Amino acid sequence: MHHYGALLKCSNDKNHPVVDECELPLIDLNGLNSSNESERMSCAAAICKAASEWGFFQVVNHGINPELLRNMREEQVRLFGVPFERKVTCGLLNNPYRWGNPTATRSNQYSWSEAFHIPLTMISEAACWGEFTSLRETINEFAPAMLKVSSLLASILAENLGYPKDAVEKLCDASTNFLRLNHYPPCPKSIEVFGLVPHTDSDFLTILYQDQVGGLQLMKDSKWVAVKPNPDALIVNIGDLFQAWSNDEYKSVEHKVVANDKMDRYSIAYFLCPSYSTTINNCKEPSVYRKFTFGEYRHQIQEDVKQIGHKVGLSRFLL
Repeated sequence: MHHYGALLKCSNDKNHPVVDECELPLIDLNGLNSSNESERMSCAAAICKAASEWGFFQVVNHGINPELLRNMREEQVRLFGVPFERKVTCGLLNNPYRWGNPTATRSNQYSWSEAFHIPLTMISEAACWGEFTSLRETINEFAPAMLKVSSLLASILAENLGYPKDAVEKLCDASTNFLRLNHYPPCPKSIEVFGLVPHTDSDFLTILYQDQVGGLQLMKDSKWVAVKPNPDALIVNIGDLFQAWSNDEYKSVEHKVVANDKMDRYSIAYFLCPSYSTTINNCKEPSVYRKFTFGEYRHQIQEDVKQIGHKVGLSRFLL
């Protein structure tokens, strides 16, 4: 199911040490539809085990049409092909365009990438999309498909903790979730900077649709491992909120993207987030973390990045 492959060829420096390549736990979601109860239970158990042991896993037979995924990628490539000046000033979707880390003070704080961070409430506001009407139409199909997969996985993970099956679904919906379109251009200084700096995700669950270029790495057993791209799979990872909610049973794992000096890389992340007023509080005692709202958590992250240059995260909320 998962193993370590050959060493990747990459520079052994402090930002990008030589790492092993790994295949994440691979889960066939068809198992959840089986008429055989033990097969359904086995599939659900594999999801929960991967969330606990890896914090990351891949899913196949997820129900999203491959043609929709291809259309989404084409629209994304077209969007990022717009000249920089227009991306910064065009006002598309109330300026969700991000690039690099303008506040970085050293090379290892800088992300060599650009992104459109899109609140899904914007889909209904046709006037915001300007010339990108076909992008809006494709996202209008893509976002509900990603929500369906993320809600399914969240229900299994919640039930395993003793919560009602729909507990996460009640907190996170199309009005609070985000889509992030990422582009990592070829980087002439790929040895010195990251494509995306090491971080954990601040949501409940992230679903990633990535291309075949590679570059995603995660922390496993105190070392970085490179994720081998699988053309048929979506990547799923646990976010900070699920780790807190599960009292550390599920792991929100640090990950990064290494820069590539030759090829463009594209990915799309769907973030399962609650509203800012939602309180994160687990059902098991003794609790590892104090109660906090998602808004409070986001504010603390912003303050830490401003003060010390990086996110601290859950350790700020330990009891």
